This record gives sequence, structure tokens and C-alpha cells, in this order.
Amino acid sequence: MSKIRGKDTKLEVSFRKGLSKEAWPMGYRYRKHYKGIPGRPDVVFPKYRLAIFIDGDFWHGYDFEEKRHKLPEGYWPVKIETNILRDERNTRDLKKLGWTVLRFWEHEVKKNPEKAIGKVMIILERRKML
Repeated sequence: MSKIRGKDTKLEVSFRKGLSKEAWPMGYRYRKHYKGIPGRPDVVFPKYRLAIFIDGDFWHGYDFEEKRHKLPEGYWPVKIETNILRDERNTRDLKKLGWTVLRFWEHEVKKNPEKAIGKVMIILERRKML
């Protein structure tokens, strides 16, 4: 368990590297693990009020209802349910504060990081126009 990282995972670092190649030349600046807002998002564009989370499939409950029966009773189902509820609460709180929230599943970013980065760039371009 001590080897499991909560931030700066390989996937997250890889995503930010790809995002930087697209965003920085266009003048977009981001912060990582921004403390000033609910949930401490993985990537934040403060100027454009865009918060991005990359959720691990297991930890954040991707297909949790289907996989729940495979987990031993006790700690893990409760832990994952708590994570899901916290994610929903943080998303709701950020939206109330006027933030746009993007959540990507781990498997989505692994499969097609360009698609996820493209979504981010589209939102940034739209926000730039406002």
C-alpha cells in the first residue's frame, strides 16, 4: 500500500506532459494539486476556472456496482463508496463556485490521452472567448 501514490502518478505526469505540449505554446498556464478549491484537483487552470481530475478506476469506483461482489466485505466497499460520494460533493461544490469540472477515468486517459487533452483544449478555447 505504501507504493500507491495519491498524486503525481505515472498517468498523471504523462497527461500533464501531453497537456503542456498543447497548452503552454498557446499561453495557457495551469497549476497542479491546487489547494485553494474543493477536492484539490490534479490540474487547474485558475484563470479559466477549469478543474481536471484523473480518477483511478479502482479507487474512484469505475463499474463499482458490478465489481462490488468481488471485494471482501468491510473496508474496501466502504472506502470506495466514500470516495465516490466525496468526488460527487467536490464536483458539486466546484460547480457552485463557477468552475468547470472535467473528470477522466484512468482507462480513458491510458487508451486515448489525445482525446482527453482535446476536450481540455476545447473548454479552454471556449472560456477564452468569454
